[in-house]
Amino acid sequence: MKRDIILSGVGGQGILSIAAVIGRAALEDGLHIKQAEVHGMSQRGGDVQSNLRISSSAIRSDLIPRGAADLIVSMEPMEALRYLPWLADDGWVITGITPLINIPNYPEGETLRRELEKLPHAVVLDADAVAKAAMAPRSANMALLGAAAPLLGIDAAKLESGIRAIFARKGGQVVETNLAAFHAGYEAAQKQAKP
Repeated sequence: MKRDIILSGVGGQGILSIAAVIGRAALEDGLHIKQAEVHGMSQRGGDVQSNLRISSSAIRSDLIPRGAADLIVSMEPMEALRYLPWLADDGWVITGITPLINIPNYPEGETLRRELEKLPHAVVLDADAVAKAAMAPRSANMALLGAAAPLLGIDAAKLESGIRAIFARKGGQVVETNLAAFHAGYEAAQKQAKP
């Protein structure tokens, strides 16, 4: 088993929480993991990207080479497109569709949508709407994680366990809210992803 995953988004969207949950689940599954984080700006609004490498055998480098990523998981559509040069030919893009306009020359929403529609393997999710429908409006990142779950190569129960562990310090209600968003994202993605 091997998965090379690029996680991307904008500061404040919860990308590093997604990385923490996947990492916890991978370790619980007995897998090797390496992670390299790159932060654009250290405040909300800057780009955030993380290389996450998971394997059943030893991993030598924590950086994913261009053209080798199995998955790009992005909270933001432009950030998903930014990392396409790293995606393998048979790789998948799982992205939120809601733009977070943080630069003056941000592309038009329709332009981004057309570019995403050209991809052969993509799950495009309105993670914000999915999370709100699950009564978890602050958990869009966990809805996106749920959408990516079938493609991660990690049992969903281990990911749920990771969510419980990562959010436990915030209390039971926060854990349940994040689990609800995760399940809602998982269900929504089933209509698009056929691995």
